[in-house]
Amino acid sequence: MRQVKVLFKNEEAGILTQHDDGSFTFSYNDNWVTDSTKKAISLSLPKTKKEHYSKILFPFFYNMLPEGSNKQIVCKQHRIDKDDSFGLLIITAKEDNIGAINVQKI
Repeated sequence: MRQVKVLFKNEEAGILTQHDDGSFTFSYNDNWVTDSTKKAISLSLPKTKKEHYSKILFPFFYNMLPEGSNKQIVCKQHRIDKDDSFGLLIITAKEDNIGAINVQKI
């Protein structure tokens, strides 16, 4: 199992987990859900106390990954398997992202 904190504008919104069977869950922090001023990080991941589940990396997070030759370079430099989307997310989304979302390895 691997986990990352999901940060929205450098504030922890929730936890993204890759389970040993390859499935994924995303859970908002309780204080994020109860605070009416906090928005969902994505339309596909609405704010709820219920855990979101997917057999594959959620499209919202998958779309943050590099593609093509950029993906090949990052994978080679960091020795990440090209099919390890979660590992790639950990490396590429920890800083310098387009948008308000970053991740931090737990």
